[in-house]
Amino acid sequence: MLKEDNRNGNHLLAVLDESEWARVAPHLVPVDMSLGQVIYEAGDRLNHVYFPATSIVSLLYVLENGASAEIAVVGNEGLIGIALFMGGETTSGRAVVQSAGRAYRLDANVLKEEFHRAGAVQRLLLRYTQALITQMAQTAVCNRHHSIDQQLCRWLLLSIDRLPSNELTMTQELIANMLGVRRAGVTEAAVKLQDAGLIRYSHGRIEVLDRAGLEKRACECYRVVRRECERLLPDLKAM
Repeated sequence: MLKEDNRNGNHLLAVLDESEWARVAPHLVPVDMSLGQVIYEAGDRLNHVYFPATSIVSLLYVLENGASAEIAVVGNEGLIGIALFMGGETTSGRAVVQSAGRAYRLDANVLKEEFHRAGAVQRLLLRYTQALITQMAQTAVCNRHHSIDQQLCRWLLLSIDRLPSNELTMTQELIANMLGVRRAGVTEAAVKLQDAGLIRYSHGRIEVLDRAGLEKRACECYRVVRRECERLLPDLKAM
C-alpha cells in the first residue's frame, strides 16, 4: 500500500479525492524503475499500469528492422498504459525507462473498475489521454519539420519538466535512438547547446544551465504540448 504522504509523487494520484484515493491506495505498489528497463513491448497484454513519480518512461514505435523513435515521454504528470481503459487491452508500441527512479504499479482490473464508475477518475484519465495524444501528434510534426537542435531542446525541456532537478542521466546514443536520428547529429546539436552555455554534458550526464535560453531556442512544439497539458489538467499546474 502507498502511504498517503507519498501520493504527491505522481500528480494524477495527488488530485484524487479522498473516496477515490481510499479505493485505489491499498492496491498501489511502489516499484523501482531502472534505466533502459522495458515496461512492455508491442502486443503485450496489460496486467498493470504505472504511475511514474521520479522516473520518466519513453513511449516508442519500433519498425520491423528494429529502428525506433520516441512518440511521447511520460513522467510524474501521467501514467503508463492508457490502452487499458481505451478498450485496447494490448499495446501498440514499446515503453522503456528513460530516467531511472520510482513509480507506483496498479493492477489493471483495479483501474478498469475505477474508470467504469464513470466519475471524476474517468474524466481525469480521458483529459490526460487527450494531452498525451497532443504530445504524440506534435512530436510527429516536430520530427518531420524541425531541426535536430530544436528537437533536442524540446526533448530536454519535456524531460526536466518531469524531474525534480535539471540533470539527466542519458548518453547521446540513447537520445539519438529516442529521436530516431543519427548519433552524429545529436552530438553536433549538443555541442552547439553547450557552447551557447545552455547545457553541460559530461560522461552521460546532461545538466540544463539556462532553461529560459533553451526555451527560446526550442520550436513551438514544446510550448504547444505544455499549454495543452495545463489547459486539460489545470489542477496539475501548481504541482
